[in-house]
Amino acid sequence: MDASNRELSAAEIAELTYQRGAKSAETLSMPVALDLLNTDAWRSYCFTRGLANMDVAARLPRLGLAVPGENGLQPLLAAVLLFADEPGALLAGQGMRADIRVFHYKGKAVQRGEVPNLLLPPKTISGPVVEQIAKAQAYVLERLAVGLTMEGSGFKTRYRFPERVIKEAVTNAVVHRDYRLNRDIHVRIFDDRVEVESPGRLPGNLTPATIEKTGSVPRNSLLARHLREFPNPPNVDAGEGVPMMFAQMAQAKLYEPLYREQVETAVPTLVVTLLNEERPPLWVQVSDWIDRNGPITNSRLREISGLDTLAASKQLKQWVGQGVLAALPSPSRQQASYTKPDLADLLGSLSLGLDNEP
Repeated sequence: MDASNRELSAAEIAELTYQRGAKSAETLSMPVALDLLNTDAWRSYCFTRGLANMDVAARLPRLGLAVPGENGLQPLLAAVLLFADEPGALLAGQGMRADIRVFHYKGKAVQRGEVPNLLLPPKTISGPVVEQIAKAQAYVLERLAVGLTMEGSGFKTRYRFPERVIKEAVTNAVVHRDYRLNRDIHVRIFDDRVEVESPGRLPGNLTPATIEKTGSVPRNSLLARHLREFPNPPNVDAGEGVPMMFAQMAQAKLYEPLYREQVETAVPTLVVTLLNEERPPLWVQVSDWIDRNGPITNSRLREISGLDTLAASKQLKQWVGQGVLAALPSPSRQQASYTKPDLADLLGSLSLGLDNEP
């Protein structure tokens, strides 16, 4: 909230509790017939847990996945996501979505002209979340294996992402998204990166700057807890997935995952960007310097790297273009300083005595 001494309304408090992850839409009861949850996913779940009695109406309340409603027993949203064959279709009437959309583009940006620069029509992936995650992971990995031939050059892009990183990014988007928001998860594949965009902001006190060390905080803990009970679960619910992503990208000599919250859009989202570019050894030094000392300037980069002024300027511009650095507000180009995107908004309005040497 802004710096004001204003009493919040009940609606604002409720919105903040959901936004911060103190409450989750997964516990909302849904007007969905219980027999629509008597599916292969339900039977697979019961078999794995050794539940001899597979009666949905008898079992769901004991599992904390259904509650009495005005018209009888109603499943929670988590149960619909876990067991319904088409949860997205069932939730559409409630102003919710639960599908994944995958877009594979030519080039490095979306061309918003009359003809979109898509390699294939967008792929919509639905189903109970355990199947949805597996299908989305397989489809994205298949597209990455195919690669992308650059027009006119004959050069074929080779994607070098560790498989575990792609799988974790997709899993996290499904497990931790805010299901109140009427938007699907979007996975966008470009020739230089993959973006996974999920509805909702980071829950709790998590920020893009702290997520590497803190790990993910489950917004939908009920969903995550039951998801791990399926055969070959997509997650172990141990909170180690995000640190693993950073470690795996480092081992592959790629840039670390970039987390960015988009709050200026109609629906707030969290975007995870995985760059398909080998990070130069210099970036490791610069990243460490920023973590320890704060924003960096052209002069500091020259001291670290031995580059001349023009070469240092070009390198900083390239990193800004890649999204791994962001320029802070400065009175002149000569006084420009740069930091990682997750810190730029925080530092931009503060005077911290930064090194502003030309």
